[in-house]
Amino acid sequence: EVDPSLQALESRQEEILKRLYELKSAVDGLSKMIQTPDADFDVTNIIQTDECSPLTTNGADLDLMLGKDYGALKDIVINANPSLPPLSLLVLHSLLCERYKVLSAVHTHSSVKSVPENLLKCFGEQTKKQPRHEYQLGFTLIWKDVPKPQMKFSIQTMCPIEGEGNIARFLFSLFGQKYNAVTSTLIDSWVDTAIFQLKEGSSKEKGAVLRSMNAALGKTSWLVGNELTVADIVAWCALQQTGSMNAAPANVQKWMKSCENLAPFSSVMKLLK
Repeated sequence: EVDPSLQALESRQEEILKRLYELKSAVDGLSKMIQTPDADFDVTNIIQTDECSPLTTNGADLDLMLGKDYGALKDIVINANPSLPPLSLLVLHSLLCERYKVLSAVHTHSSVKSVPENLLKCFGEQTKKQPRHEYQLGFTLIWKDVPKPQMKFSIQTMCPIEGEGNIARFLFSLFGQKYNAVTSTLIDSWVDTAIFQLKEGSSKEKGAVLRSMNAALGKTSWLVGNELTVADIVAWCALQQTGSMNAAPANVQKWMKSCENLAPFSSVMKLLK
């Protein structure tokens, strides 16, 4: 006679294996559908059902994201090389200032001999200085001789987050936006494409990305759906830094103007003049 507890255990194992198989099938299907930004699978309807709140009316739990430190100001410190300014981080700084009370600062590390005046004043003038405890977020940019941007927050001993795309993703998460799996995957794909192909790739790769962007922007107002995401910010900044704006097709040109009509982008435009 079979032990009832053993039977129950076997049934539970079978159920777990069934669920794992279903999950594997779902992941395999998703990986086949979304391989590149210009994949054949049309996810427009899935993206448009993703509910998003406007950035300025939503926010993340800063204690949860950056660590709770007895109500003290949450400090974000970014090291960046002035020879290749991370423009997307400057746009995101402007957006964060619209959502939070941000204490901004720019410094120069001893490893850098000189920094252009416009980069030293990239955050503008903070006219109303208030006591430190009245701010929600500290945003300090240090111009330093580093191979790629690095970010730390709150805990000084933490391993830094490296790379403009990774830092941009994290900063955008501070707005508290929530996306479904398909939308998140496409956003990440566009960010990587902008950094590794549009910004650092060959002329052939850049041309292919511009065609993919043009196709995507023929369906939606922004690269992913009908709301601004970090993908738009990083891609727009990559186009600015590579000088590919003039070669951009019609839909991309229209999208670029939509970006430039937003105040955080126009503030970066002043740096490029």
